[in-house]
Amino acid sequence: QVQLVESGGGLVQPGGSLKLSCVVSGNSFRFFDFDMGWYHQAPGKQRELVASITASGSTNYADSVEGRFTISRHNAKNTVYLQMNSLKPEDTAVYYCNAKRGFWNGWGQGTQVTVSS
Repeated sequence: QVQLVESGGGLVQPGGSLKLSCVVSGNSFRFFDFDMGWYHQAPGKQRELVASITASGSTNYADSVEGRFTISRHNAKNTVYLQMNSLKPEDTAVYYCNAKRGFWNGWGQGTQVTVSS
């Protein structure tokens, strides 16, 4: 059984920063073999990709967060991070961690990020 557990969400003022973490655990789970991603879902909207990082370390960002967010991974800690800077009210959403390899997809339970003054 593979588990993805996000943390680091919260309430922050516009222009502020947050760092999300996602720890992956499970028997025989080879974290370094998996592509990882962060998605967000705002109320009434579809879940959409924010940033991704491949097993080899290549990164990809949504246009809306390019230059403000940074995704990284620490394979020895089975952890993927999302550093979010210059946060805007439109970044408010539940943020989900995703692990993917081939046809297998795993999701965390999500962490709420609210950007408001």
